[in-house]
Amino acid sequence: MALDVLCIGHAAYDVSVFVDGFPQENSKCETHELIEACGGPAANAAYLLSLWGARSAFAGLVGDDRYGRCIRDEFILAGTDASLLELRPGHATPLSMILINKQNGSRTIVNRKIKGATLDLKPEQMVGITPAVLLFDGHELDASLAALEAFPSAISILDAGSWREGTAALAGKVQYLAASERFALQATGLPNLKTEDNRHECLRQLGEKFATKTIVTLGENGLIVKENEDFRHLAAFPARAVDSTAAGDIFHGALAFGIARSMPFWDSLRLASMAASLSVRSPGGRSSIPALDRVKEALAHAG
Repeated sequence: MALDVLCIGHAAYDVSVFVDGFPQENSKCETHELIEACGGPAANAAYLLSLWGARSAFAGLVGDDRYGRCIRDEFILAGTDASLLELRPGHATPLSMILINKQNGSRTIVNRKIKGATLDLKPEQMVGITPAVLLFDGHELDASLAALEAFPSAISILDAGSWREGTAALAGKVQYLAASERFALQATGLPNLKTEDNRHECLRQLGEKFATKTIVTLGENGLIVKENEDFRHLAAFPARAVDSTAAGDIFHGALAFGIARSMPFWDSLRLASMAASLSVRSPGGRSSIPALDRVKEALAHAG
């Protein structure tokens, strides 16, 4: 079976709570807005890809419980191939509690994930599928390495949100390193990425360390990338943020879509940036994924 993108990594069940301001420790607050939905970086990317008409699959580990079955069923409903999603008996599905500050749209996440539990992706499970693109989020290192070995001709992308064992090990093995500002600072030791000199130095160090095409996302400050030895900065598309949950996941899913569709690299970055910009204007994670036609229309108006 030919796939556009195989996404490997973290799937979770999200409970998003909207509050008027971030609560102080040892205090109580009320909310009148709460959203329950499936989530996770690679999982959200796979879901977006299916909504946009791409042939996508997701590989990850959840529990054989009501949360895990909800994750599986939502994938199936969207058209995502969930045959590599393991529902493990006795394992607790990852659960995320997300606090969204209604004043500025920022989100704080507390994730329950069982330590030491990993997805074992065997070679025979991958027989018969041929992904054009592999997208990893660093949460399932062994499974990601197995996929790189099984599909050497696939284009590989790493969503590196923070420096952890999986992202550190995979960063030098993929063709595209899509790093967050947090990962970039952790990897380079730079104090910040506020100046152009620091941004140049960041891309130089990441290029030397990992020898891959590197993108560093800077949130409301857009992104930086080194393309054909040229430093380029893409400003963020203006948006009034309501909820930034899953904006990074949406960026990476849209980037994978553009690469799978053989779009020019800069066009893929603009597509991903606009998708993320549109997403933060709506509450929720997966529910904020914009339709592909809406993203294209917004890009046409942006020029």
